[in-house]
Amino acid sequence: MSTPLQPEQSQPIQPERSLTGSAVRALQREKLDAMLREVRSHNPFYREKFARIEFNAINDPLDRLPLTTRAELEADQLAYPPYGTNLTYPLKQYCRYHQTSGSGGRPMRWLDTAESWLWFQRCWRIIFDAAGVTADDRICFAFSFGPFVGFWAAFAGANSLGALCIPAGGLSTVARLRMILDNSATVVCCTPTYALHMAQVAAEQKLDLAGSSVRALIVAGEPGGSILSTRKRIESAWGARVYDHTGMTEIGALAFECEPRPGEGVHVIESEFIPEVINPQTLQPVKEGDPGELVLTNLGRWGSPLIRYRTGDRVLLTRAQCACGSNFARLEGGILGRIDEMFIVRGNNIFPSAVEAVLRRFDELAEFRCTIHENGSLTQVTIEIEPRPAATGAEDAAALCNRVAGAVHESLNFRATVVAVPPGALPRFDLKARRFVRKAMTQDGN
Repeated sequence: MSTPLQPEQSQPIQPERSLTGSAVRALQREKLDAMLREVRSHNPFYREKFARIEFNAINDPLDRLPLTTRAELEADQLAYPPYGTNLTYPLKQYCRYHQTSGSGGRPMRWLDTAESWLWFQRCWRIIFDAAGVTADDRICFAFSFGPFVGFWAAFAGANSLGALCIPAGGLSTVARLRMILDNSATVVCCTPTYALHMAQVAAEQKLDLAGSSVRALIVAGEPGGSILSTRKRIESAWGARVYDHTGMTEIGALAFECEPRPGEGVHVIESEFIPEVINPQTLQPVKEGDPGELVLTNLGRWGSPLIRYRTGDRVLLTRAQCACGSNFARLEGGILGRIDEMFIVRGNNIFPSAVEAVLRRFDELAEFRCTIHENGSLTQVTIEIEPRPAATGAEDAAALCNRVAGAVHESLNFRATVVAVPPGALPRFDLKARRFVRKAMTQDGN
C-alpha cells in the first residue's frame, strides 16, 4: 500500500491565514473528508474507534465523533508495543521516530511517514513566515536534538526554506552562545526558560547579546512566550523580539504569533488543524471567550493522526479578524496552563503560569521552584527563589523574599512561604522546565 501525498504539501508555501472564516471551514472539512477516508480504511486504532459511527465529514457536527485521550493512546501502546495501532500504513513506510517529553505521564512513542513529516515542515514554514523569517536568516537551534520532537521539524522546515541552519545540540551553554555570536545568527529557537538561562550565562561571561545580530527568538515548549513579564525579560536581555509558538509531539506545530500583537496570544493554523474548546468536566463546548480545554484534530498527519484529541491545555479561544489580516482563531494569552496542573489555595484556582508571571517581575531572580503541599482542602505553597549573584547578602535575600511573598499575595490572593537558596542551587533546563512540584502532606505536616 502506497502513502498518498497531499498535493498542498509538495507546493510552495502560500499561507491561507487571510481566508474568510467560511472558506477556512470549507477547507478544513475537505481535508478532514480526505483524511478520514484513508484513516477509516487502514488505521486499526481509528477503524475500531469509529466502527459503529456514521459520519459525513463535510456536513456533520464534529462532536458526533468521540474524543481521543492520551490515556487511550498510552494504553494502546502498552497493549501493542512498541508503537500501538495508531499507524495508518505498514511500519516500513515510517521514517521518523520521536517521543513525548513525559510531562503528562508515560512518554509516548510517535512515528511519521515521509509525507507526514513534510506536513509538519509545512506547518513550521507558516510559523516562520508569520515571524518574517526568510532564506536570508541564520537560525540557531539551541536544544538537545534528542528523541523529543522539540525543534526537529523547525530545523527541517527552516532547511527547506533555504535558511542557514545551525545545530547547537550536545554543547554547553557557553559553547552555544559563542556559536550564536561567531556565526552572526539572526534567529534563535529555544524554550523560554533556556533563553533566560543563556542570557544569565552571557552576562556572567560578559558576552553582549543585546548588541548581537539576533533579532528574533522563536520560543516553545512552555507558556513563557505569552507571559508578559517573562517575555519582557527575554527581550530586554537579548535586544530581540520574542515570537511565541505552540506545538505538541503527538499533534504537530499548531500555532504562531503574528507581528502586530506581540505577547497577546497565538493563532491556530486552522488550515491544518480544527480547534475546539470544551468544558473538561461536562465535555460540552464552552461559549466563545470562555476558558476551557483545547481539543484538536490535525488534518495532514495521515500516518499517525489525532482526531478530536484532548490536549489537557487550558485556553481562551476567540474568533475575529486580527490586525495582521488573519481570520484564524486566536488563543488569547497562548496556553494558559495545563488543566491538571491547577491547584487550589484557600478557594482560589491557581495556575503555574500565573505564579510565573508574578515572579518574573523581579529582575533579581535567576530561577525559582514552587512546591505545592496538598492535604485535602489545606494546601500550602513553598517558593524557593535563587537570587542573582549580586543579591546574595543575607539582608538583601530576606528583603527579596518578603517582597516576592507580598507580590504573590497581592496578585493571587494566597500566602506562600518564600525562601532564598544559594546561587546555582536550582536546576536549569534546556527543554521543558519542571519548576512546579506537587507533594501530598502527611498528617504530621511533612
